[in-house]
Amino acid sequence: MYESRGGYRAVRKALKMTPDEVVAEVKKANLRGRGGAGFPAGVKWGFLPKDRTTTLLCVNADESEPPTFSNRVLMEDDPHQLLEGTIITGYATQAQVAYIYMRVEFHEQFHILQKAIDEAYAAGYLGKKIFGSDYSLECYLHRGAGAYVCGEETGLIESLEGRRGWPRIKPPFPAVEGAFRRPTVVNNVETLSCVPHIIERGADWFAGIGPPHSTGPKLFCISGPVSKPGCYEAAMEITVGELIERDDMGGGMLPGRKVKAVFPGGVSMGALTADELDMKMDFVDPGNYGLLGLGTAAAMVVDQDTDMRMVLRNVARFFGTESCGQCTHCREGTAWMYRIATRMEEGAGRIEDLDILLETARNMGMMPGLSICGLPDGATFPIETIVKKFRSELEEAIRAQAPGRVEAVLSAVN
Repeated sequence: MYESRGGYRAVRKALKMTPDEVVAEVKKANLRGRGGAGFPAGVKWGFLPKDRTTTLLCVNADESEPPTFSNRVLMEDDPHQLLEGTIITGYATQAQVAYIYMRVEFHEQFHILQKAIDEAYAAGYLGKKIFGSDYSLECYLHRGAGAYVCGEETGLIESLEGRRGWPRIKPPFPAVEGAFRRPTVVNNVETLSCVPHIIERGADWFAGIGPPHSTGPKLFCISGPVSKPGCYEAAMEITVGELIERDDMGGGMLPGRKVKAVFPGGVSMGALTADELDMKMDFVDPGNYGLLGLGTAAAMVVDQDTDMRMVLRNVARFFGTESCGQCTHCREGTAWMYRIATRMEEGAGRIEDLDILLETARNMGMMPGLSICGLPDGATFPIETIVKKFRSELEEAIRAQAPGRVEAVLSAVN
């Protein structure tokens, strides 16, 4: 089925090019990572040491950012596209082995992808002398144990090696010393799924879609009280409002529902208000709205009847649970933010709690060298944006609390 629609044509073309030519084409296309960081893929490949004798490729299929499911859709509906992108990337970086690291909750997707790998081996598209060339690539599907922090590339590598999944101190970076202490490239599922189209159609075609800083088609997820939650593809010129309202996408809000807030890039990027839906879903514009970035481009919509104290508590709980605990400020900070948010939702908040949350957030993230990974930033941006942008609602809820409730709860804790 995949080949009947032109599948594996791109890898045949790539194998007639030199590895450096493939890397140059991807650089020219300005393919930026679709996993959250947005780092240029071709540039990342260029960090590999020139004198290396072994190269490994890790495909990040962990997809643990709430509420993201674009990688799951790709693995379910087009697994051979991912494998073709993996083969081309492996050839471009001269990798001998590719590991596809999949989160353990993907039960059905595991079997779908494993079947596709078996089919590729049977056809001679994986293994020795692919398509009769001198290039060989072995591919293994590895299941993680279910941890948000394994979406970070060095946390993924630690888990792949059989250890507890938590990030490594850098440097050395994976390109120099990654999996099994070998030079390693780590790329996201959607990123690699773009590679065959760049090689087959050309870098100019890919770069001609969307703005210059955010080229190529992109998958956008949308969930919440919208008419048509799902995964949609568009250029990165679309706004959050269009993603929600367009008939061929979200289809508008459900009857009687209105937008109160949107987390446009997954939870960790932060929140928008209903007045900020003109934000473009690209790699630049989110910064103009106080967000950490585009992230996974997975929009979660919150309606007007949702208590933002509950949202605050749910977000704080998630990151408090998923912190690996290596860094003191992340381990302690996420736990304290969860405790404060829980007390607020239970009707025992104080106005000063809002300032404490902001102070804690400022002391956790965006300080180079302070953290081993970026989880503290992902944990603090949603907290900070909720408190800043919905402060009046939070203060109103605090003032409406039952008299003596705060004192009773605090005395019980103490």
